[in-house]
Amino acid sequence: KKKNKKLIKQVASNNERDIWGKVVLFLKEHRHIAMFVACGDITEVAVRDGKFIITAPDKTVYALLSQGKREIERALSWQGLELNVVIEEKEIVPDKFEDDKKVLSKIFGKKLTTIE
Repeated sequence: KKKNKKLIKQVASNNERDIWGKVVLFLKEHRHIAMFVACGDITEVAVRDGKFIITAPDKTVYALLSQGKREIERALSWQGLELNVVIEEKEIVPDKFEDDKKVLSKIFGKKLTTIE
């Protein structure tokens, strides 16, 4: 059985997007509509160390995926994959404008005026 798991990991890491597409299809076919809609826009998935890692774009999707993790696991099992599902929240990078504004504020202090 260990040999089989190695094969599964190897195949999965080469076809992450295909696997994810089948997960989304599974959710649609099994009428998990909220999960299907939330997962439809996710593009960041990875297979590492026996884990299927999904990066949620925001807190709302993260919460929904966390609640529906079992369905995602079922969708992977349906494909013959034995992978642990890990859901991560995408780190939000501050807006470039805000970064620049902070730098300019340090230089010019109260003399800086911004028009938005």
